[in-house]
Amino acid sequence: MRTIWGLLIIGAASFYPFFQADAFNFLSEGTSVYAEAAGKHIEGPLKMDVILEREYLDGEVSQETIEEIIWTLEDFWAKYDQWQLVDMDMDYIVFRRKMDDISPLLKANGYFGVTEDGTLTIFNGRPKKTNIIQSFFQIDLGKLESTKCEELKKGIPIVTKDRYVEVLETFKSYTAGEKQAN
Repeated sequence: MRTIWGLLIIGAASFYPFFQADAFNFLSEGTSVYAEAAGKHIEGPLKMDVILEREYLDGEVSQETIEEIIWTLEDFWAKYDQWQLVDMDMDYIVFRRKMDDISPLLKANGYFGVTEDGTLTIFNGRPKKTNIIQSFFQIDLGKLESTKCEELKKGIPIVTKDRYVEVLETFKSYTAGEKQAN
């Protein structure tokens, strides 16, 4: 019986240094658990790179990186409450937001056009073989009015979300292979 008590006392004494007050410094004010894990002591505001990804209706994704100074977590999360958290690390955080608009690229230089095989396509600038951004569906050019066909060959500027949706809806009825109701 004495042997068991002796072993218990020796075992408890060997763990004593782990339970001293200094072992719990990561709980002290001004130091986060994450900083302790990284071996850093943080005093004052936290600097972090925030990457903002905007995903547009046309599939384009833009990225903006800003250095954010975080004074309080409550204010930080409130600032990005309309964004979805995608990734987070010790040095950066990535947020994504779906935009109900077309990308700045399309607004500035996007044109609807048609490829040689009749596929409705968005081009970066006037329609050419090498500047395709996105392809949609094949159009039956035989059903298309000659003015609309010429418009597509020259390129239809996109400029706004409404124009983007309008052109897609207009040419959807000319999709190759579908029978049209008279």
